[in-house]
Amino acid sequence: MSERKNSPAAANATGTADREIVVSRVFGAPRELVWEAWTNPKHVANWWGPIGFTTTIEKMDVRPGGEWKHVMHGPDGTDYPNHCVFTEVVKPERIVFSNEGGKQGAPEVQFESTWTFDALGDKTRMTVRMVFATAAQRNTVVEVYGALEGAEQTFERLAQYLPSVKL
Repeated sequence: MSERKNSPAAANATGTADREIVVSRVFGAPRELVWEAWTNPKHVANWWGPIGFTTTIEKMDVRPGGEWKHVMHGPDGTDYPNHCVFTEVVKPERIVFSNEGGKQGAPEVQFESTWTFDALGDKTRMTVRMVFATAAQRNTVVEVYGALEGAEQTFERLAQYLPSVKL
């Protein structure tokens, strides 16, 4: 069992509320297992993206300066290429990366993404905070790409996948 939370209160405390997305969920798995599922490309390919999406990972080097190149494939056949560069990796607590990508043929989306993994006994609270340069860019991602629903669905896919992960 896991619980979900989309918390604008956390965003308001940082002064970037109008240009960020924050989504958090508690998973019924220990932090090390959630970290493994997030950082190992053989696992990530099985749960990354909203329901109905598949993901092809070209490269995933989870270390500061490392690249993550992947393409999310929508159920309608649309491709969403992404290029990320990791700027901070603190195992098993925190991952920060810059992200550039979007729908093939559409304007590129850019943001900084911070993922935290908080140990709660045998559970883990995972939180993602995406910060955009402007409120307009954030709103485009929410309205055009369905980012809030997409993040919730991605977290749900991870929750369903976690029982198959072994350390």
